Amino acid sequence: MADSEGQAARTQANQLPSNLVAKEFGKVYVHREGDRCHVDFTVWIQELEGAMAEGWQTGVALDASASMKNWYGRALIGKIPDDAAKEYVQKGWIVSRSEDGRNVQVALPVAYKDAMQRGYLKMSDNIVEPWARKFIGYLASELDADGGTTVVYWACGDGSGFEVLGDFTSEQCETLALKGPETQKFGNGTRLVPAMKYFLERFDDAERGMYVFITDGRLDDLDEVKKYTTELAQQIDAKTRNFVKLVLIGVGDDIDEDQMTELDDLDTGVDVDLWDHKIAVELRALSEIIVELVGENRIVAPTATVYDSTGAEVKRFSDGLPAQGSFSMPADSDFFELEVGGQRIKQTVVV
Repeated sequence: MADSEGQAARTQANQLPSNLVAKEFGKVYVHREGDRCHVDFTVWIQELEGAMAEGWQTGVALDASASMKNWYGRALIGKIPDDAAKEYVQKGWIVSRSEDGRNVQVALPVAYKDAMQRGYLKMSDNIVEPWARKFIGYLASELDADGGTTVVYWACGDGSGFEVLGDFTSEQCETLALKGPETQKFGNGTRLVPAMKYFLERFDDAERGMYVFITDGRLDDLDEVKKYTTELAQQIDAKTRNFVKLVLIGVGDDIDEDQMTELDDLDTGVDVDLWDHKIAVELRALSEIIVELVGENRIVAPTATVYDSTGAEVKRFSDGLPAQGSFSMPADSDFFELEVGGQRIKQTVVV
């Protein structure tokens, strides 16, 4: 299938949400036409990961915009009871100040410290750090050619700044403290393009690049990101720059997945799919973040067979299972099973 035809076919299909996709698959597209159900998929066989680790440069960028501050464990949670507040006033730990012509009560640091010791207040959980450590360690050990993944904070300051932490091995990241930027302030906006350019320009001569952006998904420069992504995809298609893969990882309780999906499904006019997105809590295996790295001509298993929901064979890959495959089956089939490597992987096609 020609590049433009491949992308056109996918735009007519429904992409299954990631929480419905078996961990062995990257993306699954379903298109029903008449009495047939057409399926396109990407697949990754875990045992073959080692063969991919040549020529890759990797990076993990952590969103440091103001909306992410709580997720770094930087917010106080709870409430000081009225009786304790009166006590603090008597001790001079809560004082009145004039701000913008109004008298307001301000708690001094000693009040917060005491309230935390007494269990009235606590710091929010740092959910970014454990996830970031996992991604950094995985990319460093399984993919990066140098065994070290570059880590930066992005969306600092006015939303376009970034702070470089350095390169870390899987061993180093086990104790890496990630509590937000230290030399810059949490950002007033969330601009992704500067962080993209940092990795792409720093590793412009890399044979391949994979860069993961951890965020709550609220981008202020989405249109610019789309334009820059389209330019990159067309350059890669024209072979004027090397291949890169970009992944958005959503964290927190208020993720704007709509924007992430827009990038994931972006039509660049060529059959180069740069963006993938995952929700952190929905990941069943870290290998899911690299399932989209394989090319359509890469064979990931010697043979494979696809069966519909009745158990009837609908496709046999006798010459090898490609990383990007397709088949069709009866439209009333609610799922298919991919038999490969002595196991059967069941995948629904119903949203």
